[in-house]
Amino acid sequence: MTFLDYAIFGAYMLGLVGVGWWFHKKNESAEDYFVGGRAISPGHVGLSVAATDVGGGFSIGLGGLGYAMGLSGNWLLFTGLVGAWTTAVLVIPRIKRLDAEHGMMTYPDFLRFRYDGRVALVAAVISALGYLGFTAGQILAGAKLMSGSVIHWAPPGMTEITFATLIIGGVIVAYTVLGGLKAVIYTDTIQWIVLMIGLVFFAIPFTLAKVGGLHGLRAALPASYFSLFHVSPLTLVNWFITIAPIWLVAMTLYQRMYASPTTKDAQKAWFIAGLFEWPAMAFAGVGLGMMSRVLFPGIDAELGVPRLLAHVLPVGVTGIVVASYFSAIMSTADSCMIASSGNVVSDIMQRSPWAMKDTPRLVRASQVATLVVGLAAILIASQFTMVLDAILKAYAFLVAGLFVPTLGAYFWRQSTSSGAFWGMICGGSTTLVLLISGAAPPLGLDPSFWGILASALVFVPVSILTSEETDTATETEEEASLA
Repeated sequence: MTFLDYAIFGAYMLGLVGVGWWFHKKNESAEDYFVGGRAISPGHVGLSVAATDVGGGFSIGLGGLGYAMGLSGNWLLFTGLVGAWTTAVLVIPRIKRLDAEHGMMTYPDFLRFRYDGRVALVAAVISALGYLGFTAGQILAGAKLMSGSVIHWAPPGMTEITFATLIIGGVIVAYTVLGGLKAVIYTDTIQWIVLMIGLVFFAIPFTLAKVGGLHGLRAALPASYFSLFHVSPLTLVNWFITIAPIWLVAMTLYQRMYASPTTKDAQKAWFIAGLFEWPAMAFAGVGLGMMSRVLFPGIDAELGVPRLLAHVLPVGVTGIVVASYFSAIMSTADSCMIASSGNVVSDIMQRSPWAMKDTPRLVRASQVATLVVGLAAILIASQFTMVLDAILKAYAFLVAGLFVPTLGAYFWRQSTSSGAFWGMICGGSTTLVLLISGAAPPLGLDPSFWGILASALVFVPVSILTSEETDTATETEEEASLA
């Protein structure tokens, strides 16, 4: 990178912090900070949803898949299209009716309404921890990108990856702490536009020319790299099990549902998000990964695209495209950070005897919680080596603990608080044990599969055995709201 590239990149980073400071002056309540005042347009929400779900982890991870397996890696993001559109049709109409009546702010708020406070508390803990890990994965993605393209030096006693983790983590934490969800969503819009322009108009054309066009690319890679089906059925099943259910339980997505003024606005946003994930980002990401393998064979697959960005593009263009990839990373990290702190403040602190009623104090507490989450994520990021691995582990923990009880909350009237509570505990702990042990899961299925199975095997019978705990009048009200 040249001085011009560094100047473009630095100006972009400062601009994002400036957006955070702008909304810091505009936020007047916790509702502004966590759900954007419930008045954000479908276009902004849709781009924010896509940016949040794809993010840097999947951007760098997709490049790694393209490097390692070719076009068939695109199916990783097909799960996003399926999840987004299914949610738009089946979930958003129900949750927006409840939001209109009860003014919800978090995902556990829904579970508190449908079940009880203890279920909501368990969900808040699982969600906060899962998003803490997910934020760490995004920061690691930023560190890999920065160390591969921007930074080639570190202070004595510190590796380049560690130094890059501190820098990228610091920028993300700064503007997220300052601006809350409004800053997150509006910077997500800017970041997604910058990303798509950087990829479509600069990175892909310049790199394709460098490898000799499509003919040169085909000549340099195995034929299997150009097949859409060079992927095992077990891998596809694991991707769907781990990723698609997240659309039902993701705190980041519930915040955006609440930020949308109406049901139709939210549905439109989710349809937009699905298309931007697949095919738009899916094929762009794996395509760049394939080209990076031609230019830089034999390196860490996830470092292929960062290396490509640093060494292939012309002066000035490098700064734009590197900034675009950082856009993807930060658009997810900021969302996950605000989701985790939202769980801590709204679902844990504000449900305790020490709940704050004073609005200025509550906003400051929200900022402090976001800062603590961000610093913890930076620390955790230094413990991982593979971006996609970190992200999928966080996904697995979230999905295993929360998916089955949430599905029951929407679609099974016999589900009970006791069933949901024990289903969450058993599902989350099963997957956590498998992840921590490092043992190969049975049949090669992802740990989230076994967590979901354990959750269902507990949730269903316990709900049937404790069905009398549900008050008839409350049940009727819930059914009417969720119908």
